[in-house]
Amino acid sequence: MNYERIKEKLEILADAAKYDVSCSSSGSKRKNTTKGLGDSSGMGICHSYTEDGRCVSLLKILLTNVCIFDCAYCVTRKSNDIKRVAFTVQEVVDLTINFYRRNYIEGLFLSSGIFKSPDATMERLVRVAKKLRLEENFNGYIHLKSIPGASDELMQEAGLYADRLSVNIEIPTKEGLKLLAPDKDHKDFIQPMKAVKNAIDLYKSEKKIIKSTPVYAPAGQSTQMIVGATGESDRDVMYSAHYFYNKFQMKRVYYSGYVPVANDARLPAIGTEVPMMRENRLYQTDWLLRFYGFDIREILNDQHQNLDMDIDPKLSWALRHLDQFPVNINRADKRMLARIPGVGLKSVHKILSARRYRKLGWEHLKAIGISINRSRYFITCDSRDFERRDLTASQIKNQILSTSHSKYRNNFNQQLSLFA
Repeated sequence: MNYERIKEKLEILADAAKYDVSCSSSGSKRKNTTKGLGDSSGMGICHSYTEDGRCVSLLKILLTNVCIFDCAYCVTRKSNDIKRVAFTVQEVVDLTINFYRRNYIEGLFLSSGIFKSPDATMERLVRVAKKLRLEENFNGYIHLKSIPGASDELMQEAGLYADRLSVNIEIPTKEGLKLLAPDKDHKDFIQPMKAVKNAIDLYKSEKKIIKSTPVYAPAGQSTQMIVGATGESDRDVMYSAHYFYNKFQMKRVYYSGYVPVANDARLPAIGTEVPMMRENRLYQTDWLLRFYGFDIREILNDQHQNLDMDIDPKLSWALRHLDQFPVNINRADKRMLARIPGVGLKSVHKILSARRYRKLGWEHLKAIGISINRSRYFITCDSRDFERRDLTASQIKNQILSTSHSKYRNNFNQQLSLFA
């Protein structure tokens, strides 16, 4: 093995893979029952953390940075003057096993530029996963990128060896995709998603009858959208995400701020990447839709097409609906408690549990851990302690901002100064 050549490939293809953020491993339950290598339970993404605080990582690389497409926003586009390299199937397998044995990684995240054709690329990705599972007896986490335009047969085979599959929708709108990636067709992204969803449903139903039926893509599928490359609104982004969650039962939708990688007239003329705060607000909105019971139209609609960068989306919604507050902390139902700014889901459960034994006051809420700075304008413990009184939404917002400190807001302000 030419170690210098392998090292060179690894440096190039690992660097090219850094723009893909959709490599979460949550949800997989693949167990090591054959004394093989690895166990995907509890695995995570590169340099991320599990719920118990454990740092976990994946080997995150491209199979190749050769690509037949010329997407304006992509560093591996065919017109970009970069050094092109490719791993062989065996090289990826050897890297994964050797890195795992040295305790550097706990799994593999494998993507690729599209060479020759979508099917040729997907077939090579599947061969890597299949070789790891069957020949190396590797039971660690494997995440494969689904290649747009790949056949249903290859997608079905991929899910038998990978824990998670994902195809990046890349641009939130069809119009934006046509502008920046005219060689690609929106339906080519949808077809692999549909194939994965149908296969997951099929294998689940079969497993109810035949217990020995293998688990197909146990960690489900995810997707990623580039934000800010085509001037789309936050409403456009989140309505697209909402569609994928409902239509294809996505485990996660990831939002990646546009990073300038080329001087292309089709790309927005900005001097730096999309501010971190916008990504943060989109993820907060995503969380509200998935876990807090909000409808997308409550947060983003024709009147409010973009998120407020100064405050989080739950607070923004509450300030627009002051008629629904104050909420009595001792009587409100679970749904309304979850809509109080400064109150998270864990705090909601603690409140519901604690008030079975006593009437809750401010000292109890502080002990539970809610953010009094924000919540005090929207809740009451009894009829005499309401903080908002006759304050307007603007006054409440200014008071909250004057006493809050956010590293994201500071970074956002610093980035905005670059455009001045």
